[in-house]
Amino acid sequence: MISALGLRQARLEHSVVGRISQRLMASATNAKKPPTALVLINMGGPRTVQDVENFLLRLFSDKDLIPIPFQKYLAPWITKRRVPKIQEQYAQIGGGSPIFHWTQRQGILLEQVMDRIRPESEMKNDGVTRAIALSLYPQYSCSTTGSSLNELDPSNSIKWSVVDRYPTQPMLVETFAKHIEEALEREYPASIRDTVPLLFSAHSLPMSVVNRGDAYPQEVAATVQAVMERLNNKNPYKLVWQSQVGPSAWLGPKTEDAIKGYGKLGYKNLLVVPIAFVSDHVETLFELDLEYGHVAKEAGITGYKRVESLNDDPVFIQCLGEVVKGHLDSGCVSSKQLPLRCPSCINPKCATTKQFFKDQNLEW
Repeated sequence: MISALGLRQARLEHSVVGRISQRLMASATNAKKPPTALVLINMGGPRTVQDVENFLLRLFSDKDLIPIPFQKYLAPWITKRRVPKIQEQYAQIGGGSPIFHWTQRQGILLEQVMDRIRPESEMKNDGVTRAIALSLYPQYSCSTTGSSLNELDPSNSIKWSVVDRYPTQPMLVETFAKHIEEALEREYPASIRDTVPLLFSAHSLPMSVVNRGDAYPQEVAATVQAVMERLNNKNPYKLVWQSQVGPSAWLGPKTEDAIKGYGKLGYKNLLVVPIAFVSDHVETLFELDLEYGHVAKEAGITGYKRVESLNDDPVFIQCLGEVVKGHLDSGCVSSKQLPLRCPSCINPKCATTKQFFKDQNLEW
């Protein structure tokens, strides 16, 4: 058996998901092998409206996620200005982020999948000396997975390995494709179904990060390409980028601008696909559904719809199980890509983290 265990509460909200289970994995074939924890990494979120200010302060203080000049001083100032607006957004989606709920459920279901596909392990309750960090960001970015890994404490006795990316994993692709097909069938008549443009929307990145060589844009595009191939390229599509913050240049085109542009061109139908999120949170429930839904209405797009997020879809949970199983079976510490720094990397902590994983000597 295998189970998910949350990291300790780190400085950054997005670096940790809470404790999922007390149970740990150890090989039944060799009882002397110490148990191994599985840690899920995902973007955090305020569980209540009252948590918004603390969450935003952590967010804007994260140099990897949102690099801004004079960050120590500007982060508190930006936070104070944005708190009322962001509190209202969370109030409109139920009073807090559902991301902890979904990540917790994904961990529980993943545990059950691992019981089936790798049953040669038994449960232990203590003595953790090894851990696998499983990123719930399918596409790697220094701003998300990289930033989370930078929060690991290299001084402790735990030996780490990491599943740092899986942008074209077949079951991930299948889940996205299945959700798109279901939305097209549910929302549009057969006579126009194949003409509906698909807008694949992913969280944007500052161009300063992109120009350093971050892998994220290429890996998101790889996911989109794989999904469209699975769909036999039946529909026209575009990759667009959402959630830009501040006056600096961000990766585009913006999702909002694309919606407005297609409205001006006379399009009446758009199906939005959140391609870089594996669970619902404020970017899907508020930004895509409510905010951009209003933009679409103003632009005359009467058939604006969104594809459901992956959440606890059984095929996606099976994807996570296969990813972990493949990682364990490979004996590798990380992907081949993880040790390669961005060509213009300026973060010394990134170098330390990558060296830390290079130095791990594991025997699974």
